[in-house]
Amino acid sequence: MQLEIFQVDAFAERVFEGNPAAVVPLPKWPDDRLLQAVANENNLSETAFFVEGKDGFELRWFTPSAEVDLCGHATLASAHVLFRHLGHAADEIRFHTRSGLLTVRREGEGMAMDFPAASPEPVTPPHALVAGLGSMPKEVLAASDYIAVYDSEDDIVALRPDFAQLEHLDRRGVIATAPGRAFDFVSRCFYPSLDVDEDPVTGSAHCQSAPYWAGRLGRSQLTARQLSPRGGTVRCRVEGDRVILLGRAVDYLRGKIRVNGRMG
Repeated sequence: MQLEIFQVDAFAERVFEGNPAAVVPLPKWPDDRLLQAVANENNLSETAFFVEGKDGFELRWFTPSAEVDLCGHATLASAHVLFRHLGHAADEIRFHTRSGLLTVRREGEGMAMDFPAASPEPVTPPHALVAGLGSMPKEVLAASDYIAVYDSEDDIVALRPDFAQLEHLDRRGVIATAPGRAFDFVSRCFYPSLDVDEDPVTGSAHCQSAPYWAGRLGRSQLTARQLSPRGGTVRCRVEGDRVILLGRAVDYLRGKIRVNGRMG
């Protein structure tokens, strides 16, 4: 069996920037073991798979070790593939996912994703969080991830995480964030429990951090920068219980993969 595969750099202006995601369009769903094996072989933070349905597309995301409930950059990459390569003519794409209906629209030279907003709550930092980050945050909140708030961008750059400690947390991962110099806020994101020690650019993390910073800064429109080695910029609009994430994507490769397995 042959499947088409695309690798796309999401939240990027040029290749080798942003977060790479693999995108695999499918005619119908195979056994989940095959999806996980393909994601493991790709060895990227996320591989997205989609199947066309009656009212849009069913979309799923896999890390090298597990299926996840929400992934921003691989959704952006999937929309890019549909718009640019697979002839999707409408200005909006509807994705049906574990996190409900997600829509992506063309907006200017990029795309706008409509995602559910999270409302992080203050918590007492667990020992593994402080030990794993190596310094005490000014504030710690939690939603899907722990959010560790620091005073400055320099604090975020200086972090040298102990991933063995962070792997034992009872949340998906950690967002370390602070006010930025050239951006409203900056962050780094760590997900060792998903075999992704540091994610290059994390759309789903901004569904948690953007509402926090919107409340703190008193603005609904924010520009964020993820300070991974690759780096990437995410423009955010907080609209009630939704977060609109805006970004661009660029092609890295297109090819065929040969797998042993049956569809359906």
